[in-house]
Amino acid sequence: MTPLLIIDDDIELCALLIERLYDDGFVLHAVHDGIEGLSRASSGNYCLVILDITLPRMGGMELLKRLRSSSSVPVLMLTARGDDIDRIIGLECGADDYLPKPFNPRELVARIKAVLRRLDERRSDPNSFSAGDLSIDIAVREAWADGKPLELTTVEFALLEVFIRNAGQTLTREYLTGVALGRQLGPFDRTIDVHISNLRKKLDGLRGIERIKTIRGSGYLLAARCPSKEQ
Repeated sequence: MTPLLIIDDDIELCALLIERLYDDGFVLHAVHDGIEGLSRASSGNYCLVILDITLPRMGGMELLKRLRSSSSVPVLMLTARGDDIDRIIGLECGADDYLPKPFNPRELVARIKAVLRRLDERRSDPNSFSAGDLSIDIAVREAWADGKPLELTTVEFALLEVFIRNAGQTLTREYLTGVALGRQLGPFDRTIDVHISNLRKKLDGLRGIERIKTIRGSGYLLAARCPSKEQ
């Protein structure tokens, strides 16, 4: 059974999901406030965290920011339906995916399985890859830019991997969404663009150069750069 953590103050919803997810092979533990939730999420005992935005004692956004300073555990954020600002901020703070409330439990299970499947696929590949001054080691889930280690979320790591594997090639938003998020791109879905923007900031800030280029009307392209001579 795969251990998961849900941090949500809706006790009835948590009870329902504990029972529903058990049938799919997940042991779901519930916490109903932000402070205890952060402690439990940081413990390393869970494969994925389901995080609501509105929480007592510490809000979901603040919890996510603090969690990301010490842990890369995948986080699926629950947001209010139609609240695009919360979704974007959640993704910028390091959430791997989001699901608007109310939701169908089957959709939640599908999202959880997609996130964990991507993580398992990367862990099972022992190879290392590089493109210019960028390199990743999938076995230990580490990445470097110009010899400096990168702190990446699960989705950012998946994106960097596919960019490095396809350096110099234009990759469509549809393709990147499928690879990094494990789902089809919706008509108004900007999730992949936010993740790419976050990854871009982490890569470009090191040498002040643009590594991921936007190809208007087509998608994104990784322009590999030569390693710095100051090594």
